Amino acid sequence: APHGPTLYETAFLAGGPDRVADVTLVSMAQQRRLLLAHTGWATVVDPIGRDAVECAVLTAIGSDGQRRIPAIRNGLAATEALRSLTARLVAAGLAPSADPYGGLGEALRQVRAATLVVLLAAAAAVWQAPPERATGPLLGWFALPLVLTAGTWAMARAEYRPAARWATEAGAGRLRRAATSAPPAAPGEALTALALHGPRALDDPALRSALHSSGV
Repeated sequence: APHGPTLYETAFLAGGPDRVADVTLVSMAQQRRLLLAHTGWATVVDPIGRDAVECAVLTAIGSDGQRRIPAIRNGLAATEALRSLTARLVAAGLAPSADPYGGLGEALRQVRAATLVVLLAAAAAVWQAPPERATGPLLGWFALPLVLTAGTWAMARAEYRPAARWATEAGAGRLRRAATSAPPAAPGEALTALALHGPRALDDPALRSALHSSGV
């Protein structure tokens, strides 16, 4: 929209489908239409959605009326409501049509694990070496693998920007404007802060606990 992205669009550009789910759950909880437990469970109180995304969240919760928040996030990501939201943002040039980082997150974890393996192997070699043997030459064998793994890890960390998975440069500009446009006392400011910054922006400790305990 010319005046700026909607709350759901802001949430998607800042944190993807999971952030959209969190904003919807918290919005419904604030209206007493859902209960969010600190253990990460959501329970339906009012089974009537007021827009397409709320209906999709209720569908993701299922007929039992209760489900863990991670499963709701996964269910919402596969709905037509989220596909439509994504398509609108892609068409507007605010979201990339494909994940620019692909499997970089998993690759980062693997490189970090390799770095730790090198360090553990070096420590084990020093520990098992005979007391009369100098440790300097022994540690030299691990220097090159450590430089390669740690250097690769550091460079990838510098390049990896998870937020760029969801927003193009134009989308990031919209987010920056959205972050500065709402006055502090504006209605729904807490939801806007959640959409932009995630659960850490919530003042309500019970809601923060519900979202964090669910693995966000």
